[in-house]
Amino acid sequence: MKKILIALPLAFAFTSVQAADIVDTAKSAGTFNTLVTAVQAAGLTDTLKGPGPFTVFAPTDAAFAKIPKAKLDALLKDKAALSKILTYHVVPGKVMAADVKPGDVKTVEGSAFAVKVAGGKVMVDKATVTKTDIAADNGVIHVIDTVIMPK
Repeated sequence: MKKILIALPLAFAFTSVQAADIVDTAKSAGTFNTLVTAVQAAGLTDTLKGPGPFTVFAPTDAAFAKIPKAKLDALLKDKAALSKILTYHVVPGKVMAADVKPGDVKTVEGSAFAVKVAGGKVMVDKATVTKTDIAADNGVIHVIDTVIMPK
């Protein structure tokens, strides 16, 4: 009985220290509800819960709100187009803010987006990075203020 009582707190300690995956981290933030819904609609949940590592430039709910409602609703029903847009927000590997350099960055979607640094701000295409280095156990999230679209 003593061994069980000693082991129990250790088990809780180890499980509470572990970070969540990209999807669960986004869910718990509370500002990525539309992104999480889109990831689910595109069938990308299992991928972003996978081992990665991934770097996700995650648009907030406010960023998705910039898209007209009718266009967003249509997009959420078009799995192929939605998947293309969402994978354009993902870079393979774990790239922390300190490692981001200006230039073209290849995305999981296959094309590249431009990263620029101007006036102390980091831009990804036409989106501004507003928060960086949100750690997940399979990568990192950087918050952006606009949904970026592949060319």
